[in-house]
Amino acid sequence: EVTEVEAIDEDWFRVVTDNGTEFRTKTVFIAGGVGSFQPRRLRFEGIDAFEDKCLHYKVRDPSKFEGKNVVVLGGGDSALDWVVELAPKCASMTSIHRRDDYRGAQATVDKMLTLANDGKVDPIIGKVSGYESDESGITAIKVMVGEEERVVPCDTVLVFYGLAPKLGPIAEWGLDINRKTINVDTEKFETSTPGIYAVGDINFYPGKKKLILSGFHEAALAAFAAKERIEPEKKVRLQYTTTSPIMHERLGIAEDE
Repeated sequence: EVTEVEAIDEDWFRVVTDNGTEFRTKTVFIAGGVGSFQPRRLRFEGIDAFEDKCLHYKVRDPSKFEGKNVVVLGGGDSALDWVVELAPKCASMTSIHRRDDYRGAQATVDKMLTLANDGKVDPIIGKVSGYESDESGITAIKVMVGEEERVVPCDTVLVFYGLAPKLGPIAEWGLDINRKTINVDTEKFETSTPGIYAVGDINFYPGKKKLILSGFHEAALAAFAAKERIEPEKKVRLQYTTTSPIMHERLGIAEDE
């Protein structure tokens, strides 16, 4: 994921990804669709302090959960897959879902229920209502089961409530934002920062239609504008698939004898 876009001078940008890779470029195209998909997070006061310690929204290294008392929240494919994968290796595994109608593949649901019958998974149907913690981290998840609040001891929580589209890092790049989209012109599809273009569902202009056809049109005009910015002294010669020998060669179309 691109996390930083910074103008170095009038000609160059510095682009950085979340794994530390850096690029230098004269143009940037943003084709972010409806935004960057981020995990839906727990909304309890103070719980964010435990993220990536004992609270996780993705599994990077399954081995770190071995021997742990794990609680998995959610009832979709990701939640059930990790319940089934981790249960044999955990000290205890608790699955919490708000209803008994799981959204995951039926084969995975069946595997989870088999593990439950074998005493390796404790499936709880209820709504998470809070948590308990101490200096070591999260010590328990609270869940409302009917009218009764149940406290489930744990030392690790995995949350799989699905993904939600957000602008994410794009919102921090100093662009002219219109709600959750980026304002552009209709000549170059350039943003408020010269050299940065936005195409597709991520952009906005009067008369905008969120169609793939429109996205192709926007990308084509932005590409011509970027070419002119990079090489202003070179004239662009349009090539047509109906008449251009160069295009025929690239497409592998034989010329008529």
